[in-house]
Order: sequence, then structure tokens, then C-alpha cells
Amino acid sequence: MAEITLAQKAGFCFGVDRAIKLIEKLASEGRKVATLGPIIHNGQVIEDLAKRGVKVVESPSEVEPDAILVLRTHGVTQEVLKEVEESGCEFIDAACPFVKKIHKIVLDNSSEDVVTLIAGDENHPEVKGIKSCAKGESYVIGNAEKIDELLSEYPSFSEKPLIFVSQTTFSIKEWQKSVKKINLLCTNAKIFDTICSATEERQNEAAELSRKSDAMVIVGGRHSSNTRKLLGVCEVNCPAFLVETASELYGIPLREYNSIGLTAGASTPAGIIKEVLETMSEIVNENKMIEEEKVLDSAAATDEFDFAAALEESLNSMNSDQKVVGTVLSVSPTEIQVDIGRKQTGYVPYGEYSNDPNADPKAELKVGDTLNLIIMKTNDQEGVTMLSKKRYDAIAAWDEIVKAEGTDTILEGVVTEIVRGGVIVVSKNARLFVPASLATMSRNDKLEDLLKTTVKFKVIEVNKQRRRAVGSIRAVLKEERKANEEKFWAEVQEGEVRKGVVKSIMKFGAFVDIGGVDGMIHVSELSWNRIKDPSEVVSVGDEVEVTIKSLNPEKKQIALGYKKLEDNPWEIFKRTYAVDSEVEVEIANFTDFGAFAHIMPGIDGLIHISQIANKHVSKPADVLKIGEKVNVKITDIDDERKRVSLSIRALLPEEVVEEAAEEVAEVAEEAAE
Repeated sequence: MAEITLAQKAGFCFGVDRAIKLIEKLASEGRKVATLGPIIHNGQVIEDLAKRGVKVVESPSEVEPDAILVLRTHGVTQEVLKEVEESGCEFIDAACPFVKKIHKIVLDNSSEDVVTLIAGDENHPEVKGIKSCAKGESYVIGNAEKIDELLSEYPSFSEKPLIFVSQTTFSIKEWQKSVKKINLLCTNAKIFDTICSATEERQNEAAELSRKSDAMVIVGGRHSSNTRKLLGVCEVNCPAFLVETASELYGIPLREYNSIGLTAGASTPAGIIKEVLETMSEIVNENKMIEEEKVLDSAAATDEFDFAAALEESLNSMNSDQKVVGTVLSVSPTEIQVDIGRKQTGYVPYGEYSNDPNADPKAELKVGDTLNLIIMKTNDQEGVTMLSKKRYDAIAAWDEIVKAEGTDTILEGVVTEIVRGGVIVVSKNARLFVPASLATMSRNDKLEDLLKTTVKFKVIEVNKQRRRAVGSIRAVLKEERKANEEKFWAEVQEGEVRKGVVKSIMKFGAFVDIGGVDGMIHVSELSWNRIKDPSEVVSVGDEVEVTIKSLNPEKKQIALGYKKLEDNPWEIFKRTYAVDSEVEVEIANFTDFGAFAHIMPGIDGLIHISQIANKHVSKPADVLKIGEKVNVKITDIDDERKRVSLSIRALLPEEVVEEAAEEVAEVAEEAAE
């Protein structure tokens, strides 16, 4: 079985991660997003963004009027930047800060008399952007040898003022060689090391890992400069293979190598890296049972002794004289002293007390307790006998595990380790391996959450010869979930209030586990106010109190409500205001018969046209403005129809109202004549 080592610096760099998160945030807010060219050099990421409505355009003229344009992480030329600014479209420059720094260096240090030399790929968009910042002559070199060719063609460059920068993902080795030549051949050169620190660390780590490995796999886009640089760094030390997706691994002879290193370019998302890693593990391990056994061997090898060998020896040579019962005499910081009814003093080292690393003899034992033990070693000269409790327990536990294989017997144990490929469970001091795929209810659940917890499992496979066992926690969880579902559907009633945990969030609502059964809160049931996304109200992992709104036992569907009556804006309004209350409101919109005004979030009232002023008003817009704040009196509250009537006129002085009434009467009389 090949050993696979994942580089720590693999995957998204700061600049790429920043740009992708920016676009995802804009898309989640419902914005139309366009990118000027591919945001990064990774086809899978671009495809994923396209599914979320993000369009790739080649010029600002292609951007829709209500869309926001995001400039690529590699940066753009000064000419393109000017074109974007003059187009008038809304835009965000998502260029990597390291790239922007190079632009500033060239802009600040170049002039008509200064030569700008750039180490990089002349066809790369980042290099084109850097080159556009040069105010004088500029040239791109792909390697150190190109410097000789350039100086041979332009000898005067050796004495002219010159600045030397590099593409952020340029090969460190080539950069160092190039710097030596520039220092040697050019007398008036300013050198700026602009290789991204993350790129440098990634390349150094990849080089070191490739020296220790029989082969390397590099994950990333074939058009990505930094990915190709990683390939070049690795292939000088061992065979190296570049893949964009996990499916390409099947054409690589991975099983021929004992150790394989894995790294990824700065434009490769974590999801693709994880998929490649899992696929590699499946390919290099022909027999799953063999892999699990070796994982267990690896985990056991960390002990001070070979537990399997010791247990084997104990089983083969066990006799009645080796089994004893010890009475606890005292517990020291390192061992347990026991009386075994013999002339020798008995002691149990802490290492022989339990396989559970969390076990604490001082907390669990007291003087007078009895322990079942096995004699490990007797020293007649010193009059002491070393004993083991965990060996005795392991023998009994192993017999129990063997009997449970393939049955419905449920055993308990503690997860003591997270190992490659799964977890180790200790059940009564017998060790058992549970593969990751059988350790949790969902593949999205973290193995780390199981560490040091008590779990229930079934034994699915036992290798008696090697004394290895494989279990399944998931099998028990599925049975428990099924039992919980049956109990739930037998007892549940509409209108009940239950507590649950948010398991996942979709655009249309949130799914909540309410005791082994999932129900859905529709987005309209999450808040009394209008929201665009459920994540505005709840997050995965939140504990919530929900109401059973409707049940469909046949389809096993449950509709949940989250809004509480006391949070209803109408109820809050009734508790806060009454008829004749005076309140400041904001004019929201107009109709032919009056104006609607915001009283509080979720509650509007109507100011009838006759209640707007102390004179005749033809239309509300003649007196009021949208957004204007005015003082009104609440003249009526219709609880059944949930309507509120407001009046500005009711707050005017009485004499002013009388004068207005007389004026209206006069106007009416004149109109009649």
C-alpha cells in the first residue's frame, strides 16, 4: 500500500481565495456578476461560478446595465482599466494584492529612460498587466538564458537604468539564476523580488516533498502558470503527473510507487483536492481489508509494545496460574499496587491499566477494589510481579467481538484515535478499526467530533488470524434513526412545538433535525419580514424551536414554522400604539386616495387625502414627498383587516381647521354658482 502525503500549502492562495469569496458573496446577494476574462485559471471553478449565474465577458461593453464587473485576480492592463472606468459600469478590482504591488513598483520606478525587465510568461495576463505599467522600453524573459540574448541584441542595457521584477508565480530557481546574471552584467539595475511569498513556500515545500517521494501528483489547471511551475519543480526529483480532476488518476500507474506526494496550484479549490486524495487512496489500495489492517498496524505501532504480538503470546501460553485477582492497596502517580495473595508484591503500571488514553486510575480506583489481572513478569529476586489489567480485559473483549461478527449485537467503545482512513475504537480494551465511510451518519460529518466520545457499533468483519476487527458505527446510527422516525410518526401532532438543530440551508428554506427526523422551514416561515436567503436568520448548527405546521406521513414530509406570534409586527404594533397615539412616520408611496406611511418595520398606515392638509388637496404629491417624515395621529385600528388610519390634519390647531372648513365651504359655494 502506497503512503500518500498531502502538502500543507496545497490549494487556494490568499489572492484567489479572496476573489472567489467576493464573487460568491455578490452572487448570494442576488447580484448579477460578470468577470473580465476567467477570474482564475481553473476550469472547474469557472464552471461552478457559471452555474451560479456568473458570466465571463471579454470587454466592458458586454456587461449588462444592472451587473457588476469583477476584474480578474491576475490584474488587467492600464489600457483595459481605463476602458472599464470610462464605460461607467460598476466594477470591483479583485486583482491579487501582490500583483497590485508590482504594478505600483513599475509605475513608480519606470520612466522613458528606464528599461523594465519582467521575468515571466509573456502571454500570461498578469505579465501583460505589469508590462502595461512601464513608461519606457519593457521586455519579458522566460528564463536566465534570455538575458544573454537580450543584452547581446541591446548592449547598451548593461549600463542603462534598469528595473527587474518578476511574475508572482515565476520559478524561484530561474529567478535566482536571473538575478545573478543581472547583477553581473548590468551596472545600473534595481532588482525587486516580487515572487509571491505563498508561491515561494508552495514551490519549496513541493520540491522537498518530491525529494522524499517516489512520485508526485500535482492538481490544477493546465493553463495555470503556478501549477506548471510546481510540475517543473517536482519532476526534476521524481516522476510527476499533472491532473485537473480525480478521473484523470486512473491513467497513472500509482500502484507502482511506495510513496506519493500530492500538492496543488493556487487556483485549485479544496473540494477538488479532497476528491483527488480520496480517489488516490482507493486506487493504490486494491484490497480494502488489507488497507484497514495496515492502518490498524500503523496505529498499534505507536504503542510502547506490539499489542497484537503480546496478545497472541498471552492467548497461546495462557494457563490458570497466569490469571489472578488483585486487591488494590494503593494508587501512585505511575502504578497501582495490588495484593494477589502471593509472597511477591504485585503492581500494575499505568500503561497496563487500560487501552483508553482517557482512563485515570486515580479517579477510577479506591483501596479495596478488586481487579482481574494477568501476570506479565515475576522477579523473585526483587520479590515483585508485574501485572496487566488491559491484557485480561482485551482477551475477554476480543471473544465478545468475535461472537458479535455479522450479528445484530451492538457493542460500545470509546473513540481513542483518528487515523488515516478512519478511527480506532477501544471496547473493553480491545481495539477495533472503523473506516471513515462507516464512522458517521453523513460523509459531511467530521471524524474529529467523535474523538474521546462513547459510540455504539456493530462488528462487520473479523480476521482471527491477525486479530483484527472492523466495525460500523453508521449501522447502529441508521437503526437508531429508523426507530426514532417510527416513534416520531406515531406520536407527532400538528401544532406541536419541538426543538431541533439546523442541518442544511437551501435557497428556499432550512432543514432541521427534530429528533432523528428532518423537517423544512420554508423561507417565508423564517421571518415576519421579507428575506432573500435563510442564512439571514439561521445558520447550520443552530438550535431552534419550531412548530409542526403540517405533516405528510406518506411522503414523510414535515413543514415547520419558525416565526413566533409575539414577533408578529401587527402584535407588536397593537402592544405599542393605540387610537389617538401620535407618532412620526415616513411617507412610503402615493395612491389617488392618499399616502401610505411606514409606522414601524412591517406596518404601514394610510393617510387619506382628506387628512393630509387643512386645505383641499388634488393629489398627495402636491403636499408630501416620498421619504419625508411627518407627525400623524392614529385615528383608527382595524384589527380584523389589519389596517391603520392616520391623519396629519387631526394634529393641526382647531382654529386652523375651522378656517380651512370655511374656505372649503366658500369654494364649494362658488363652484355651485
